[in-house]
Amino acid sequence: MQSIRDRLEIILSRLANRAADEKVYTKLYAEAARAAADAADARRKAGVSLGPPDGRIVSIKDLFDVAGESTTAGSLIRAEAAAATRDAAIVQRLRQAGAVILGKTNMTEFAFTAIGDNPHHGTPGNAADASLIPGGSSSGAGVAVGEGTSEISIGSDTGGSVRIPASLNGVVGFKPTAGRVPLAGAFPLSMTLDSIGPLARSVADCAIADAIMAAEEPAVLQPASLAGLRIGIPRGVLFGETQVEVAAAFEGCIDRIGRAGARAVDLSIDDLVAEMRAATRRGTIASMEGAEVHADWLTSGASVPVDPHVTGPLTRALAVPASAYIRTIRRRGELVAAMAGRLEAVDLLALPTVPMVAPSIAAMAADEALRDKTEGLLLRNTQVANQFDLCAISLPMPGTKLPAGLMLVGKHGHDRHLFAVAAAVETSIAS
Repeated sequence: MQSIRDRLEIILSRLANRAADEKVYTKLYAEAARAAADAADARRKAGVSLGPPDGRIVSIKDLFDVAGESTTAGSLIRAEAAAATRDAAIVQRLRQAGAVILGKTNMTEFAFTAIGDNPHHGTPGNAADASLIPGGSSSGAGVAVGEGTSEISIGSDTGGSVRIPASLNGVVGFKPTAGRVPLAGAFPLSMTLDSIGPLARSVADCAIADAIMAAEEPAVLQPASLAGLRIGIPRGVLFGETQVEVAAAFEGCIDRIGRAGARAVDLSIDDLVAEMRAATRRGTIASMEGAEVHADWLTSGASVPVDPHVTGPLTRALAVPASAYIRTIRRRGELVAAMAGRLEAVDLLALPTVPMVAPSIAAMAADEALRDKTEGLLLRNTQVANQFDLCAISLPMPGTKLPAGLMLVGKHGHDRHLFAVAAAVETSIAS
């Protein structure tokens, strides 16, 4: 059996060979990772284990605190920020479980946009084709797992930032119910919508990482029976403008899941989606809460360049009055309750994670209107889970030339059930 240290050295050598053009990682912890790998190998040799994550090679998004260094969140503004005094809660928990933390992955500035580009650190090329966008905001996280430079990546998801890169890079990405995993030591975007989730090659690996981060016992994942499972398909606005190949792959997945005994039923949620859109017309929850996080430099002006795709929406949101924000949050609570009621008719929802495969980096840079439209489409389906306080997972779909994702959306707090169903779906769509 290959040692953990050997696996790590293969990755480090690969990264060293491209160091001059590195865009996936913003920081490597080579010596600390070697020490952690050696310790994991020693435990394995002695027949001791700290649990399923012991010796797994993990990367973390560039917004998680690591003691002794500034947390830059993909921005130049925070290069001189005070050093973190302790690791983020999830970093502590992963270390204690024996994870080998290799480095920090690139991200869109302040986790704000979905394309995956970063004007300061460069744009990580998609794992399937480096000329294509990676998706954001956990851009490096998706590419790292897709290309095999980390076994598990930890990202954050405010409107789809784990599931969008998972879909576009052909890996699994999980967004937990908000509040399941502690946000302590994670640089914030939206206190209401932020959640922390893993990306990996399998549902089982995501379930292991999620359990550790949620301080649960990482038991062996038992796939649920799909027989009699009621899957709601929210046809309507969330299926508009879906690329033909993606739509066909989705229908193929639903057919396979049906053959395994699940029952697909159409369940319209268009009215609730429209109500949420109306409630956030003055400003999205993420932009209004993000504007509060960044109010100081937005007001006084940044001393270093900031991505205009970030400053524009945040500056506009800063002008929204507190009364409008409070009204939005109150209305969201009502709509969350309404969605919970609607979902009583089914066990979970299924839809394409995003309605497209990854477009080219060059096309997004060349056409601002196309970029805006693409970003809206990338976020359209995924943000439903954040807005309505649900959990969701993206699985790679077979049948497309470039990666595309199948999204399963679970009820609030039904995270472990969603994992069990996703494990069964993963097997059924691969067969």
